[in-house]
Amino acid sequence: MSKTAAQDTAPATAGAVSAAGPSGQASAGSVFAAVDIGASSGRVILGRVSGPGVELEVVHRFPNGVVELDGGLRWDFDALFAEVLTGLAAAATAAAAKNETITSIGIDTWAVDYGLVDAKGELTAQPYSYRDDRSRAAVAPVHEKLDGARLYGTTGLQFLQFNTLYQLATEPDLDGLQALLIPDLIAFLLTGQRRTESTNASTTGLFDAVAGEWATEFLSALGLPKKLFPPLIEPCETVGTLLPEVASRVGLPAGTKVVAVGSHDTASAVAAVPAQENNFAYISSGTWSLVGLELKHPVLTEASRAANFTNERGVDGTIRYLRNMGGLWLLSECQRTWTAEGFTPELGALLTAAAALPSGGPQINPDDPYFIAPDNMPDRIRSAVRRTGDLLADDPTAITRCIMDSLATGYARTIRDAERLADQAVDVVHVVGGGSQNRLLCQLTADATGKRVVAGPVEATALGNILVQARAAGQITGGLRELRRLVVNSHALQTFTPQLARL
Repeated sequence: MSKTAAQDTAPATAGAVSAAGPSGQASAGSVFAAVDIGASSGRVILGRVSGPGVELEVVHRFPNGVVELDGGLRWDFDALFAEVLTGLAAAATAAAAKNETITSIGIDTWAVDYGLVDAKGELTAQPYSYRDDRSRAAVAPVHEKLDGARLYGTTGLQFLQFNTLYQLATEPDLDGLQALLIPDLIAFLLTGQRRTESTNASTTGLFDAVAGEWATEFLSALGLPKKLFPPLIEPCETVGTLLPEVASRVGLPAGTKVVAVGSHDTASAVAAVPAQENNFAYISSGTWSLVGLELKHPVLTEASRAANFTNERGVDGTIRYLRNMGGLWLLSECQRTWTAEGFTPELGALLTAAAALPSGGPQINPDDPYFIAPDNMPDRIRSAVRRTGDLLADDPTAITRCIMDSLATGYARTIRDAERLADQAVDVVHVVGGGSQNRLLCQLTADATGKRVVAGPVEATALGNILVQARAAGQITGGLRELRRLVVNSHALQTFTPQLARL
């Protein structure tokens, strides 16, 4: 779903990313603003695309997380949007200090979740989080109306109990309301324009993977309003311009554009995967792990459904054929618990100690729904190990190694399945996002897959967001290969080769 800061070095700070110049030169003093929000934190980033390359400057960071509110786990969206405005004001100030003009704003967040907006444009309640358990009870009733095979044959979407259509099935009354996915909700409050960006629409379970349109027959079958979602918009298209009151508040011209990017953060991250070869696998490693291939067409076979692979839309109409796996949420939640207990291990030292442990230790299934909700994660992991008939010491180092081994094994299994189901061999695995700085995880992934692993960039999502905006402005020409060439030339990547027998 999204990203986290769990990595084996400090989070990346603002800095330049040097690159060979894009084929379309940037105007002097032109910059782009990326609003990049994950499940645990958010940033507003300025991006400068010019002849020498791409420079990223983080101008505002803020925490994010679920809160218990009105009987459920929700997002404090009001606070989140206030942080977005604060970040855009900081971006305006930073740009003005260098005599620069912000050309446009792009927004990416996690997928699936939405806010309900009434005819007056008011949010009816703070949006539920996918980590709330309310949608579990809706799965069976939905499948009575639309069986799993029919759903998959149209949407190609991996079954997850928190997919948007199951969440919507719990809503008591949707008459007169529209559902805006989180990045679209932010864009609406900035511009007054209601649109649904296609890469995120493809995660709802109500999007036709072949036609690239809403599956309106599914809306009807579930008794949902046909105009529940706003019209679709593609990356590089303009959502609208800042409302005068918003522009005044953040210190930007009212004509500043909000441009659609890959608003599902994984779509932006995959757009910036530094691949120049055709046959590659990617792992967008963060709070969740998105593991898969980039394809031209969806894979809608029964075998693909049985393996629970998803076909989500990418930039330029590509298909992100992947599985949504457990991720570094497991480690960050363990750290949260250990900190509450008075133990605050430095992450780099913890991973170094874990790397010194022998291979072949106990493992868990990181995809188990047992790990979705926040709780005492170390105890949950040890309990899951006990259920396998094994034992795991109540020790942060051992628990950390268990998480790393489990993720690497899961990555390898998923990549092998994707190769088989899509009939596409993989030569290299690209790891992007926070997990690309986790040297232990990258090496274990190389060992488990038996393939070369290329790690980086950490800031793939922000780079994808900025580069799509730059292409929309005409400052970059060409398709994804051109965007990726800039990333290859602009970022220090690290390669890991298999050293041990597969896990």
